Amino acid sequence: MLIGPTLGRYFAARFLRTVLGVFVTVFALVYTLDFVELLRRAGEAQGASAGLMAQLSLYRTPAVAEGVLPFAVLFGSMAALLQLSRKLELVVARAAGISAWQFLQPGFFVALALGAVAVGVYNPVSALLKQRSTEIEAKIFAKATRASSGKDLWIRQKGLDGEAILRAETAIEGTTTLAGVSVFTFDGAGKFAEQLVAARATLHDGYWELSDVRVLTPDAPPESFDTYLIASNLDPAQVRQGFTPPESVPFWQLPTTIARTERAGLDATRYRLQYDVLWARPVLFVAMVLVAATVSLRFFRFGGVGKLVLGGVAAGFALYVVRQVMEGLGASGLVAAPVAAWFPAVVGSLLGTLTLLYQEDG
Repeated sequence: MLIGPTLGRYFAARFLRTVLGVFVTVFALVYTLDFVELLRRAGEAQGASAGLMAQLSLYRTPAVAEGVLPFAVLFGSMAALLQLSRKLELVVARAAGISAWQFLQPGFFVALALGAVAVGVYNPVSALLKQRSTEIEAKIFAKATRASSGKDLWIRQKGLDGEAILRAETAIEGTTTLAGVSVFTFDGAGKFAEQLVAARATLHDGYWELSDVRVLTPDAPPESFDTYLIASNLDPAQVRQGFTPPESVPFWQLPTTIARTERAGLDATRYRLQYDVLWARPVLFVAMVLVAATVSLRFFRFGGVGKLVLGGVAAGFALYVVRQVMEGLGASGLVAAPVAAWFPAVVGSLLGTLTLLYQEDG
């Protein structure tokens, strides 16, 4: 039996307000911490103003905050139900003959709606902003003395003139462009030939194009060039896949990325897993509402609410751990991608339903 439209809208508004309140709070906290960190790094780079750092942090934060969306639904649902219980609104609803399953329907609807928006709108926007932030970081911090922070990218290749080893401080996601590049070239006999220091390097079919290059050789003075080309046998599609994690590909572009990766003869398991994970996100949000309901429907006058809240936090953390383990197994190919993606959402929903059935109906 469906809940009445007026009461349903009221409960839905309460769920939506608390969930968005939790998410906005976390978003602001992440933004503040990231902005402070960028300001610290800005002292090492030229042209890095406070306004630009604020813009860069705004581009970076949505991708980080996306990971806490399930917990925003969990804690927001817990807060909404606890507020309704504290004000005895749930008591009145039960006295009117409304069961727990009925007054949870607005929460399920809000969870599904937020899941659809998170997948279809928020994820593409956050992925595009993350790519844009990577480009800005490459331009600003490529020449900073400690921009790489020990996370350099190393590539070894063979070309027509011999081997070359590339070290880059930053890879611009979704492209074959590197920033802060050093190239060590060797002749056919394996002897060191020269070192190239470039601001950027872009891989094309059969060659790397380096820009703003300084050439250092053992027996000649340094030379500078605006553009410098070196031969390469690397596949641009393979390099692009290595530089672009699945989380940085917008949801609507994932099918195309999967097809392009498979046509290139590469493994698309990680992209398929990300696609299935996003499809399962609305169901995961519903599971979070069910978990919240199992620990938030106790009347305040009975006491023990604090322990139940801690139990809900522990259950949410356990579900997060299971999700991470399953996604790791799916990415390694040990578990099929659909199973790895849907297992936490389905199992969490079933366990929440079973617990509620026991609590409400004995």
